[in-house]
Amino acid sequence: MTATPSSASLSASRRHGEYKVPGGKLVVVDLDVVDGHLANVSLSGDFFLEPDEALLDINRGLTGLPDTTTAAELAAVVSSSLPAGAALFGFSADAVAIAVRRALAKATSWADHHWNLIAPTVLPTEINVALDEVLTEEVGAGRRHPTLRFWDWQEPSTVIGSFQSYRNEVDPGGVAKHGIKVVRRISGGGAMFMEAGNCITYSLYLPQTLVDGLSFADSYPFLDAWVMAALEKLGINAFYVPLNDIATDQGKIGGAAQKRLANGGMLHHVTMSYDIDADKMVDVLRIGKEKLSDKGTRSAKKRVDPLRRQTGLARTAIIAAMVDVFTDRYGATPSQLTEGELATARERVGTKFGTAEWLHRVP
Repeated sequence: MTATPSSASLSASRRHGEYKVPGGKLVVVDLDVVDGHLANVSLSGDFFLEPDEALLDINRGLTGLPDTTTAAELAAVVSSSLPAGAALFGFSADAVAIAVRRALAKATSWADHHWNLIAPTVLPTEINVALDEVLTEEVGAGRRHPTLRFWDWQEPSTVIGSFQSYRNEVDPGGVAKHGIKVVRRISGGGAMFMEAGNCITYSLYLPQTLVDGLSFADSYPFLDAWVMAALEKLGINAFYVPLNDIATDQGKIGGAAQKRLANGGMLHHVTMSYDIDADKMVDVLRIGKEKLSDKGTRSAKKRVDPLRRQTGLARTAIIAAMVDVFTDRYGATPSQLTEGELATARERVGTKFGTAEWLHRVP
């Protein structure tokens, strides 16, 4: 008579998840899922943990949890499982939670996705902001691979954040004097002063599973680690100033913004200064004392330090270095905007991004 496997053994499946802490150590979790619960949990990695016995405490704490446990709940269990005085070096309870979620296929890594890369394409600025919404939706719906897109444009523009007041951020006199096109984007953050060739702007469209378990603050440097590596190759030691500023020891060089959609898509948007006309910028933007109060400088002109001066390189060369690093790291393949995506973006300009209602939604 042939033995019948138990229901437990039929439902068990070995899972493996890894997470490399930025600037820290590798965290690895192997586990089974039995009847919808974690079993035989084994944590490992090149981290440091004191006392040694705390490793078993973490494994025991995680064992038996439902496989639907959120990242925040997993991290809380890890923390509560640790004995008094335990010390974690090179990793954290949140890092363990991310590795567990990856083992359960609830969270993903860069390597889990096929990445596309869209080279700089000259488009009207309002089309660029509309595309950010359209492509984020497409990635969230699974109709497009996760994608890195570099912007390009011709008309001098100011792009204000989703929650900024038009009246408080933009000087009408400066806008009229310099012929500036003002548009509003879907992501938060501050205003961007953009003339052709004076900025390096890119948008990353990704599934939110890639940042599962990461705090909002941690997701910014995580998604831009490849950029920091590219800048380092160019001799620039860049770093994040929380929440969303990118800087060097010579000043701010850029800022990031994000938007997460209900369908699971996510936008991560960055603009870096290449060769800003600071005099024109302060004509166009209302940059007051309160904005600068915690920046350590009195002058708005000193806040943005162009990449051109710091590298001596052409803008195209800096973008090329970024493309090379992203491609090498994540195996990205070239892609183009589809006619359907462009058509939808043009429709959104007519119904949203090109309307006075959207531009002045925060007066």
